[in-house]
Amino acid sequence: MSEAGGFRIAVPLDGPLVESRFVERPNRFLLRCDVPGEADVQEVHLPDPGRLRELLLPGARVWVRPADASGRRTRWTAVLVEDPEGRGVISLRTTLPNALIRRALEARGLDELRGWTLERAEWPLGRSRIDFLLRDERGRGMALEVKSVTLVEGGIARFPDAVTARGARHVRELAELAEEGTMDAGILFVLQRDDARAIEAARSIDPDFADALALARAAGVRVLGRRCRVTLDEVILGDPVPVL
Repeated sequence: MSEAGGFRIAVPLDGPLVESRFVERPNRFLLRCDVPGEADVQEVHLPDPGRLRELLLPGARVWVRPADASGRRTRWTAVLVEDPEGRGVISLRTTLPNALIRRALEARGLDELRGWTLERAEWPLGRSRIDFLLRDERGRGMALEVKSVTLVEGGIARFPDAVTARGARHVRELAELAEEGTMDAGILFVLQRDDARAIEAARSIDPDFADALALARAAGVRVLGRRCRVTLDEVILGDPVPVL
């Protein structure tokens, strides 16, 4: 896997990371894990509220780090989980793709967005805030939304892994923007692993999102994908991957 546009775009994983074993998931944002050196099973904050059923299996290795803030209910935060088939590790930080893409935009390291520069993050659009506003040399704008992907089935990455009304709303707002013709719009799916040959909408999980994405593409929204290489130290932005 080559690195983004000849640049090495990476985000370090703050440590130290401790290898634990997954026990159960009481709710969307909480895991219970066996952490070495701890007498009892520990409560661990989970940054990714997605389904993750294919990853969080009993006994799965989960890398956790001590919590940053004192006074928090959970003393640990989940950072990585091992792929059940032993092909590597997968990032559980849903905000990490935004940090990667921001660095890539600042370095002008994305060939598929050549000619576009970052103007600002968190750009308001309708009832939403789109991740990035870009600008080309003619002054034309582009609204770019980034989506984190972790689910892979049969070599195909699928998004979302749970129903996302908010995600479908973002896509529809981008489609409306593209139809108006005053700005460009784009969606960039970032796969936080490197073992998929393509990305597609998970229609069986969220048909509304799949319909919204199809309409957005028809309206002229750019639909892009990237994979990542994930290690115990960092996440590196890799090659483009097609979105079916």
